[in-house]
Amino acid sequence: MSVNSAGERHVLGLSGGRDSAALAVFMRQHHPELEIEYFFTDTGKELPEVYEFLGRLEGFLGKPIERLNPDRDFDFWLTQYKHFLPSPKTRWCTRQLKIRPFEQWLQPSLNDGIRVVSYVAIRADEDYREGYTATHPYMKVRLPFREHGIDKAGVLDILEASGVGLPDYYRWRSRSGCTFCFFQQKIEWVRLSEEHSDKFEEARLYEKNAVEHGSPFTWSQGESLSELVQPDRVRQIREDYARRLARLQARAPRNPLRGDQEPLDIDDLYGKAKVCLACHK
Repeated sequence: MSVNSAGERHVLGLSGGRDSAALAVFMRQHHPELEIEYFFTDTGKELPEVYEFLGRLEGFLGKPIERLNPDRDFDFWLTQYKHFLPSPKTRWCTRQLKIRPFEQWLQPSLNDGIRVVSYVAIRADEDYREGYTATHPYMKVRLPFREHGIDKAGVLDILEASGVGLPDYYRWRSRSGCTFCFFQQKIEWVRLSEEHSDKFEEARLYEKNAVEHGSPFTWSQGESLSELVQPDRVRQIREDYARRLARLQARAPRNPLRGDQEPLDIDDLYGKAKVCLACHK
Protein backbone atom coordinates (compact mmCIF):
# COMPACT_ATOMS: atom_id res chain seq x y z
CA MET A 1 0.00 0.00 0.00
CA SER A 2 1.26 3.46 -0.93
CA VAL A 3 -0.23 6.50 0.82
CA ASN A 4 1.10 9.91 -0.23
CA SER A 5 1.68 12.97 1.95
CA ALA A 6 -1.87 14.18 1.24
CA GLY A 7 -3.29 10.97 2.71
CA GLU A 8 -4.30 9.51 -0.65
CA ARG A 9 -3.91 6.20 -2.47
CA HIS A 10 -3.94 6.16 -6.27
CA VAL A 11 -5.01 2.85 -7.86
CA LEU A 12 -5.47 1.66 -11.45
CA GLY A 13 -7.08 -1.65 -12.31
CA LEU A 14 -5.83 -3.71 -15.24
CA SER A 15 -7.99 -6.26 -17.02
CA GLY A 16 -5.30 -7.67 -19.28
CA GLY A 17 -6.91 -5.73 -22.11
CA ARG A 18 -5.90 -2.90 -24.39
CA ASP A 19 -7.51 0.18 -22.85
CA SER A 20 -6.50 -0.28 -19.22
CA ALA A 21 -2.93 -1.10 -20.31
CA ALA A 22 -2.81 2.09 -22.38
CA LEU A 23 -4.09 4.07 -19.40
CA ALA A 24 -1.33 2.63 -17.21
CA VAL A 25 1.25 3.66 -19.83
CA PHE A 26 -0.34 7.12 -20.14
CA MET A 27 -0.31 7.73 -16.39
CA ARG A 28 3.27 6.50 -16.09
CA GLN A 29 4.37 8.88 -18.84
CA HIS A 30 2.33 11.94 -17.92
CA HIS A 31 2.08 11.67 -14.14
CA PRO A 32 5.31 10.10 -12.90
CA GLU A 33 4.90 12.05 -9.67
CA LEU A 34 1.96 9.84 -8.69
CA GLU A 35 2.76 6.61 -6.85
CA ILE A 36 0.06 4.59 -8.58
CA GLU A 37 -0.72 1.06 -7.42
CA TYR A 38 -1.51 -1.16 -10.40
CA PHE A 39 -3.64 -4.22 -9.71
CA PHE A 40 -5.20 -7.15 -11.52
CA THR A 41 -8.07 -9.16 -10.06
CA ASP A 42 -7.42 -12.76 -11.04
CA THR A 43 -10.50 -14.97 -11.31
CA GLY A 44 -8.33 -18.02 -12.02
CA LYS A 45 -10.14 -18.43 -15.34
CA GLU A 46 -8.17 -15.98 -17.47
CA LEU A 47 -6.63 -16.58 -20.88
CA PRO A 48 -2.92 -17.55 -20.83
CA GLU A 49 -2.25 -14.57 -23.12
CA VAL A 50 -3.51 -12.24 -20.39
CA TYR A 51 -0.76 -13.29 -17.98
CA GLU A 52 1.89 -12.90 -20.69
CA PHE A 53 0.66 -9.39 -21.48
CA LEU A 54 0.65 -8.37 -17.82
CA GLY A 55 4.28 -9.47 -17.56
CA ARG A 56 5.13 -7.35 -20.60
CA LEU A 57 3.36 -4.36 -19.07
CA GLU A 58 5.20 -4.80 -15.77
CA GLY A 59 8.44 -4.49 -17.70
CA PHE A 60 7.39 -1.10 -19.04
CA LEU A 61 5.99 0.19 -15.75
CA GLY A 62 9.07 -0.91 -13.85
CA LYS A 63 7.02 -2.20 -10.95
CA PRO A 64 4.92 -5.26 -10.18
CA ILE A 65 1.19 -5.40 -10.80
CA GLU A 66 -0.47 -6.57 -7.62
CA ARG A 67 -2.65 -9.65 -8.04
CA LEU A 68 -5.91 -9.63 -6.13
CA ASN A 69 -7.40 -13.06 -5.67
CA PRO A 70 -11.00 -13.68 -4.60
CA ASP A 71 -11.39 -15.42 -1.26
CA ARG A 72 -13.92 -17.75 -2.93
CA ASP A 73 -13.42 -19.19 -6.40
CA PHE A 74 -15.79 -19.57 -9.36
CA ASP A 75 -16.85 -23.07 -8.32
CA PHE A 76 -17.87 -21.84 -4.84
CA TRP A 77 -20.04 -19.05 -6.23
CA LEU A 78 -21.54 -21.30 -8.90
CA THR A 79 -22.81 -23.51 -6.10
CA GLN A 80 -24.08 -20.50 -4.14
CA TYR A 81 -26.05 -19.41 -7.18
CA LYS A 82 -27.62 -22.88 -7.50
CA HIS A 83 -25.45 -23.78 -10.53
CA PHE A 84 -26.99 -21.01 -12.63
CA LEU A 85 -24.41 -19.64 -15.04
CA PRO A 86 -23.72 -15.92 -14.95
CA SER A 87 -25.36 -13.99 -17.77
CA PRO A 88 -25.65 -10.41 -19.05
CA LYS A 89 -28.65 -9.92 -16.74
CA THR A 90 -27.11 -11.72 -13.75
CA ARG A 91 -23.43 -10.84 -13.68
CA TRP A 92 -22.57 -12.51 -10.42
CA CYS A 93 -19.09 -13.40 -11.67
CA THR A 94 -18.13 -9.73 -12.00
CA ARG A 95 -19.69 -8.88 -8.65
CA GLN A 96 -18.10 -11.72 -6.68
CA LEU A 97 -14.80 -12.34 -8.51
CA LYS A 98 -13.82 -8.83 -9.60
CA ILE A 99 -15.58 -6.04 -7.69
CA ARG A 100 -15.79 -7.76 -4.30
CA PRO A 101 -12.02 -8.45 -4.04
CA PHE A 102 -11.30 -4.86 -5.16
CA GLU A 103 -13.54 -3.42 -2.47
CA GLN A 104 -12.10 -5.74 0.18
CA TRP A 105 -8.60 -4.64 -0.80
CA LEU A 106 -9.44 -0.96 -0.30
CA GLN A 107 -11.80 -1.20 2.66
CA PRO A 108 -9.12 -0.96 5.42
CA SER A 109 -7.80 2.28 3.89
CA LEU A 110 -11.26 3.77 3.54
CA ASN A 111 -12.04 2.81 7.14
CA ASP A 112 -8.90 4.68 8.22
CA GLY A 113 -10.00 7.83 6.41
CA ILE A 114 -7.54 7.47 3.53
CA ARG A 115 -8.85 8.95 0.29
CA VAL A 116 -8.65 6.64 -2.73
CA VAL A 117 -8.45 7.83 -6.33
CA SER A 118 -9.29 5.11 -8.85
CA TYR A 119 -8.40 5.56 -12.52
CA VAL A 120 -10.69 3.88 -15.08
CA ALA A 121 -9.96 3.44 -18.81
CA ILE A 122 -13.17 4.66 -20.43
CA ARG A 123 -12.26 6.38 -23.69
CA ALA A 124 -13.51 9.69 -25.05
CA ASP A 125 -15.42 7.85 -27.82
CA GLU A 126 -17.34 5.62 -25.38
CA ASP A 127 -20.28 7.76 -24.33
CA TYR A 128 -22.37 4.62 -23.99
CA ARG A 129 -20.17 3.19 -21.22
CA GLU A 130 -20.23 3.91 -17.54
CA GLY A 131 -17.48 3.17 -15.08
CA TYR A 132 -17.34 1.84 -11.56
CA THR A 133 -19.39 4.12 -9.34
CA ALA A 134 -17.73 5.07 -6.08
CA THR A 135 -19.70 3.70 -3.13
CA HIS A 136 -17.73 5.42 -0.37
CA PRO A 137 -17.34 9.17 0.33
CA TYR A 138 -13.55 8.79 0.49
CA MET A 139 -13.33 7.29 -3.01
CA LYS A 140 -13.07 9.26 -6.24
CA VAL A 141 -13.17 7.82 -9.77
CA ARG A 142 -11.18 9.55 -12.53
CA LEU A 143 -11.53 8.98 -16.30
CA PRO A 144 -8.29 10.39 -17.77
CA PHE A 145 -9.00 9.35 -21.36
CA ARG A 146 -12.27 11.28 -21.36
CA GLU A 147 -10.58 14.21 -19.66
CA HIS A 148 -7.88 14.32 -22.35
CA GLY A 149 -10.05 13.40 -25.36
CA ILE A 150 -8.26 10.10 -26.05
CA ASP A 151 -10.20 7.70 -28.29
CA LYS A 152 -9.55 4.23 -29.67
CA ALA A 153 -6.96 5.44 -32.18
CA GLY A 154 -5.21 7.28 -29.36
CA VAL A 155 -5.09 4.12 -27.26
CA LEU A 156 -3.52 2.18 -30.14
CA ASP A 157 -0.96 4.94 -30.63
CA ILE A 158 -0.02 4.91 -26.94
CA LEU A 159 0.59 1.16 -26.92
CA GLU A 160 2.45 1.18 -30.22
CA ALA A 161 4.73 4.09 -29.28
CA SER A 162 5.54 2.60 -25.87
CA GLY A 163 6.56 -0.77 -27.34
CA VAL A 164 4.03 -2.59 -25.15
CA GLY A 165 1.82 -3.44 -28.11
CA LEU A 166 -1.42 -5.41 -27.98
CA PRO A 167 -2.22 -8.61 -26.11
CA ASP A 168 -1.74 -11.64 -28.35
CA TYR A 169 -5.37 -12.73 -28.02
CA TYR A 170 -6.44 -9.74 -30.15
CA ARG A 171 -5.54 -11.98 -33.10
CA TRP A 172 -8.77 -13.87 -32.49
CA ARG A 173 -10.75 -12.20 -29.73
CA SER A 174 -11.72 -8.62 -28.92
CA ARG A 175 -12.07 -8.80 -25.16
CA SER A 176 -10.15 -9.92 -22.13
CA GLY A 177 -11.55 -11.49 -19.00
CA CYS A 178 -12.53 -15.06 -18.31
CA THR A 179 -12.11 -17.72 -20.96
CA PHE A 180 -15.83 -18.47 -20.86
CA CYS A 181 -17.13 -14.89 -20.76
CA PHE A 182 -20.80 -14.84 -21.77
CA PHE A 183 -20.27 -11.58 -23.66
CA GLN A 184 -18.28 -13.41 -26.33
CA GLN A 185 -19.69 -13.47 -29.82
CA LYS A 186 -20.26 -16.87 -31.40
CA ILE A 187 -17.22 -16.49 -33.66
CA GLU A 188 -15.12 -15.98 -30.52
CA TRP A 189 -16.42 -19.22 -29.03
CA VAL A 190 -15.44 -21.01 -32.24
CA ARG A 191 -11.97 -19.51 -32.06
CA LEU A 192 -11.63 -20.37 -28.36
CA SER A 193 -12.28 -23.99 -29.28
CA GLU A 194 -9.39 -23.76 -31.74
CA GLU A 195 -6.92 -21.66 -29.74
CA HIS A 196 -7.52 -23.23 -26.32
CA SER A 197 -9.48 -26.44 -26.70
CA ASP A 198 -8.98 -27.29 -23.01
CA LYS A 199 -10.53 -23.99 -21.92
CA PHE A 200 -13.44 -24.50 -24.30
CA GLU A 201 -14.02 -27.98 -22.92
CA GLU A 202 -13.99 -26.64 -19.37
CA ALA A 203 -16.64 -24.09 -20.34
CA ARG A 204 -18.71 -26.80 -22.05
CA LEU A 205 -18.67 -28.96 -18.93
CA TYR A 206 -19.68 -26.03 -16.72
CA GLU A 207 -22.59 -25.41 -19.08
CA LYS A 208 -23.63 -29.06 -19.12
CA ASN A 209 -23.62 -29.17 -15.32
CA ALA A 210 -25.62 -25.94 -15.09
CA VAL A 211 -28.29 -27.12 -17.54
CA GLU A 212 -28.61 -30.40 -15.64
CA HIS A 213 -29.26 -28.33 -12.48
CA GLY A 214 -32.00 -26.31 -14.21
CA SER A 215 -30.08 -23.21 -15.26
CA PRO A 216 -32.04 -21.28 -17.92
CA PHE A 217 -28.82 -19.90 -19.39
CA THR A 218 -26.22 -21.25 -21.76
CA TRP A 219 -22.93 -19.42 -22.33
CA SER A 220 -23.98 -18.35 -25.83
CA GLN A 221 -27.54 -17.21 -26.37
CA GLY A 222 -29.85 -19.69 -28.01
CA GLU A 223 -27.60 -22.75 -28.18
CA SER A 224 -25.23 -24.88 -26.18
CA LEU A 225 -21.51 -24.98 -26.82
CA SER A 226 -21.85 -28.57 -27.98
CA GLU A 227 -24.30 -27.41 -30.66
CA LEU A 228 -22.23 -24.35 -31.53
CA VAL A 229 -19.14 -26.34 -32.57
CA GLN A 230 -20.93 -28.78 -34.85
CA PRO A 231 -19.30 -28.52 -38.32
CA ASP A 232 -22.35 -27.14 -40.12
CA ARG A 233 -22.95 -24.58 -37.38
CA VAL A 234 -19.29 -23.50 -37.39
CA ARG A 235 -19.52 -22.95 -41.14
CA GLN A 236 -22.63 -20.76 -40.69
CA ILE A 237 -20.93 -18.71 -37.97
CA ARG A 238 -17.84 -18.18 -40.10
CA GLU A 239 -19.90 -17.15 -43.13
CA ASP A 240 -21.92 -14.67 -41.05
CA TYR A 241 -18.72 -13.19 -39.61
CA ALA A 242 -17.16 -12.85 -43.08
CA ARG A 243 -20.24 -11.04 -44.42
CA ARG A 244 -20.34 -8.64 -41.50
CA LEU A 245 -16.61 -7.96 -41.77
CA ALA A 246 -16.80 -7.24 -45.51
CA ARG A 247 -19.72 -4.81 -45.04
CA LEU A 248 -18.03 -2.93 -42.22
CA GLN A 249 -14.67 -2.71 -43.95
CA ALA A 250 -16.36 -1.28 -47.02
CA ARG A 251 -17.96 1.47 -44.93
CA ALA A 252 -15.02 2.18 -42.59
CA PRO A 253 -13.29 5.52 -43.25
CA ARG A 254 -9.57 5.45 -43.90
CA ASN A 255 -7.31 7.22 -41.42
CA PRO A 256 -4.57 8.99 -43.45
CA LEU A 257 -2.37 9.17 -40.35
CA ARG A 258 -2.20 5.40 -40.00
CA GLY A 259 -0.49 3.23 -42.60
CA ASP A 260 -2.73 0.27 -41.84
CA GLN A 261 -6.45 0.47 -41.46
CA GLU A 262 -7.44 0.73 -37.81
CA PRO A 263 -8.24 -2.77 -36.53
CA LEU A 264 -11.93 -3.56 -36.16
CA ASP A 265 -13.22 -4.93 -32.89
CA ILE A 266 -15.63 -7.81 -33.08
CA ASP A 267 -18.09 -5.62 -31.19
CA ASP A 268 -17.96 -3.22 -34.14
CA LEU A 269 -19.47 -6.00 -36.24
CA TYR A 270 -22.14 -7.22 -33.84
CA GLY A 271 -23.06 -4.06 -31.95
CA LYS A 272 -21.76 -2.47 -28.78
CA ALA A 273 -22.29 -4.49 -25.62
CA LYS A 274 -22.58 -2.99 -22.17
CA VAL A 275 -19.79 -5.20 -20.93
CA CYS A 276 -18.33 -5.43 -17.45
CA LEU A 277 -15.58 -2.82 -17.32
CA ALA A 278 -13.75 -4.67 -14.57
CA CYS A 279 -13.09 -7.42 -17.11
CA HIS A 280 -13.05 -5.87 -20.55
CA LYS A 281 -10.94 -2.73 -20.44
